[in-house]
Amino acid sequence: MAFPLSPSLNLSIARKPSRTTPPSSHRARITCFSKKQHHRFVTKEVADTRASSAGVIERMMKRLRSVVPIAIASVQISALVPLVDYVSSPGAAEAVLYSPDTKVPRTGEIALRRAIPANANMKAIQDTLEDILYLLRIPQRKPYGTMEGNVKKALKIAVDEKDSILASIPAELKERGSLVHASLIEGKGGLLTLLQSIKEQDADKVSVSLASTLDTVAELELLQAPGLSFLLPEQYAQQYPRLSGRGTVEFTIEKGDGSTFSPIGGEQKNTATIQVVIDGYSAPLTAGNFAKLVMDGAYNGAKLSCTNQAILSDNGVDKNSGYSVPLEIMPSGQFEPFYKTTLSVQDGELPVLPLSVYGAVAMAHNEASEEYSSPYQFFFYLYDKRSAGLGGISFDEGQFSVFGYTTTGRDILPQIKTGDIIRSAKLIEGQDRLVLPKES
Repeated sequence: MAFPLSPSLNLSIARKPSRTTPPSSHRARITCFSKKQHHRFVTKEVADTRASSAGVIERMMKRLRSVVPIAIASVQISALVPLVDYVSSPGAAEAVLYSPDTKVPRTGEIALRRAIPANANMKAIQDTLEDILYLLRIPQRKPYGTMEGNVKKALKIAVDEKDSILASIPAELKERGSLVHASLIEGKGGLLTLLQSIKEQDADKVSVSLASTLDTVAELELLQAPGLSFLLPEQYAQQYPRLSGRGTVEFTIEKGDGSTFSPIGGEQKNTATIQVVIDGYSAPLTAGNFAKLVMDGAYNGAKLSCTNQAILSDNGVDKNSGYSVPLEIMPSGQFEPFYKTTLSVQDGELPVLPLSVYGAVAMAHNEASEEYSSPYQFFFYLYDKRSAGLGGISFDEGQFSVFGYTTTGRDILPQIKTGDIIRSAKLIEGQDRLVLPKES
């Protein structure tokens, strides 16, 4: 905060007219002096000038002595004012900006990787490597020294904690885990390869190597998480289908008006393919209900409609709908989902599966109660940061049951228009993880 200076502090120095200066109406006279007279005259002028200057300086010093304390006080006050504002508790909305959880992932792949309930050592490796993603965004001179330190830290954990990492993998997957662990260290997409890329200080090469290394990290983490890491409430476990892990759904979308899709790097066609990874680790009931609907063929022939930020399936009123699953959201830092309750983003609550990612997939609300999801209708969320709130977080964050992300065909999503049709939806991976409720 800046304080305006008082008018009394505006020092001005004006040269006063000399009393000996003749009026402009008088004619100037030229006077001749002898050398002796001239010497006395000059000496007197110099003395008068020095005396006059000394007087001016003395007056200025007196005024400055009175001004300096006031100026110092003003500076002190102006320094204290923002300090008071900072110390006081921020508003709820402002708190979100300072929350470390506001590092919302930019892609579905990152969101899915963070959602894996893996060994603590693997999560430490993942967090250390993901920090490099942010360092790569720094323009011009990249902090390669810091990146190298991060990789060496991850490498040390991978080597020193090998037994602990492999101990978290079930016996039947242990052999596969040992191979992936070795690949994480020495493989083509491993830490040593990434370290060499950083030493070469080639940002593009580092980016490619980092993506490959993080894929290997995710593969090893998935081996550590063969099922749910928590127990479902008994009434839900008996009543609803559940997905104990991950699954992949492949959609074939057909243009309703006879036009074509233009996939990146592909030829124009009347149909396009989209793949969605659904996550039962964080939303087992919602993902399970969706997987069962897909296997039952419920979405084959479903019509799509579009809004500014979403692509919705029809409401399924005339179809064999699934279960009306309770709203299911797992908050960051928690070990199990919350049911029938939304999250308060303004208070710093964020879900493990955020909506604020382009291509997020979620269930619509039940028409009768927002405590439940629709038994059938889902939507693709077309996140746009320009329409988001504080910290780049969607205004709808924490209000819907997000259960997956589009991983293939994101470029197709903006080309879908109202009237386009889901020709088919298939569960191409994860059938063995789908658990159906026992019939009473």
